[in-house]
Amino acid sequence: MAWNRKSVFIAMGLVLALGACAEPAVYAPREPGSSTGYTDEQLAPNRYRVTFTGNSVTSRETVEDYLLRRSAEVTLKAGYRFFEFDTRDTKAHTSYFSTFEGPPWWRGYGWYWHSWAFGPPWGTQDVQPITRYQAYAEIVMLTPEEAKNDPHAIDAQGLLDHLASPPPPPPPGPPPPPPPH
Repeated sequence: MAWNRKSVFIAMGLVLALGACAEPAVYAPREPGSSTGYTDEQLAPNRYRVTFTGNSVTSRETVEDYLLRRSAEVTLKAGYRFFEFDTRDTKAHTSYFSTFEGPPWWRGYGWYWHSWAFGPPWGTQDVQPITRYQAYAEIVMLTPEEAKNDPHAIDAQGLLDHLASPPPPPPPGPPPPPPPH
């Protein structure tokens, strides 16, 4: 394969982009502009919507555990001990990343015939699925009297005691260099 300047920049960009996602999503609030983390929104005095969104290397099980953890934390923070799920679901978002290496004479400019159904007529094509999971739920907080008569009631503190603690966030990167004088 002959590397030209454009190919080198594309390869470097891909390595940097993939390297940024090499670690599972951190259990933390979703920051503005971020696509991973948890959110919670109060819908009524005893009802919240809770979500957790992972990245491409966060397993479905981890995303669902983080949703459980956040639901229990929100319940305790609101002054309740018990909650139940009114609705709950986990969605998979799959996108496809493809790379293509054209024939030796093609330099990425102009038009040429190809069929994605059967692969390119020259060169090679590599397609990889990338799946991210998002779990969401609406939870209803219950008083001890309500929880006693509800077979679906979950003890928030008991759940937190049972779940493994999330790994700590990675340490921050090196400090930026001082400005030139």
